[in-house]
Amino acid sequence: MFLSKENIDIKLIEVSGQVFRISDDSNGGFVAVHKENVLRTKETESGYELDCSKEDFDSIWADYFDMKTDYEGLIKAIDPADKFLTESAKAGRGIRILNQDPWEATLCFIISQNNNIPRITGSVNKICERFGKKLEEGIYSIPTPEVLAGLSGKEALSGLGLGYRDEYIYEFCKNYDVYAFLEEVKKLPYEEAMKELMKVKGIGKKVANCICLYGLHMVNACPIDVWVKRIIDEEYGGKQPSWMSCSAAGIYQQYAFYYKRNNK
Repeated sequence: MFLSKENIDIKLIEVSGQVFRISDDSNGGFVAVHKENVLRTKETESGYELDCSKEDFDSIWADYFDMKTDYEGLIKAIDPADKFLTESAKAGRGIRILNQDPWEATLCFIISQNNNIPRITGSVNKICERFGKKLEEGIYSIPTPEVLAGLSGKEALSGLGLGYRDEYIYEFCKNYDVYAFLEEVKKLPYEEAMKELMKVKGIGKKVANCICLYGLHMVNACPIDVWVKRIIDEEYGGKQPSWMSCSAAGIYQQYAFYYKRNNK
């Protein structure tokens, strides 16, 4: 199966801060893990050779990579007077908002608070190795909430680099029917979804926004971290631009985040 680079860049997606289950492969490509599915890609000049059938791509990976959304149309809709967002979209073209498993995104972004990408990735890999299902040599699934709820206590999560976040993860899994909760939240309008998520101990506004955008695919969600705050202050004179509250705010935020972080 071949995937053209015309409107997707897996490397940019890998480093975009939205996912912690895509990594570099020794063949110069990437390995993506989604639920219990593993995809290996080999990068070529014009695209990616995928080690899956067209049927598997159509049934699993096309949705994961959000291939049905018209990102080019969204880029064309940017106000040309907004030079920063125009340049951001040009630099970040190929980034797509993945349709990640809601539980995976929730777990990863609880871990993400007050943390950096290498440490988040390390903790996610460790929790998978200790409690997940082995998929291939060295590759494990995200552990289910039921597995984590069945632990003797948060102490069982020690040694994974989670710090104080171990309590949040354990209590969420112990006190909620996690899958059912997230499915119900996904049905809600964005503002209501935010309120429900923030009722969970350890989920504040930024993490809730990340879960909405990256786990529930609410692309109008716009997580504001230190980089986005810099964008508001340095590029828009301290006033939040209108695109941060539009229907595609999360997509534009990804372009802006990537561009700002790589052009300090």
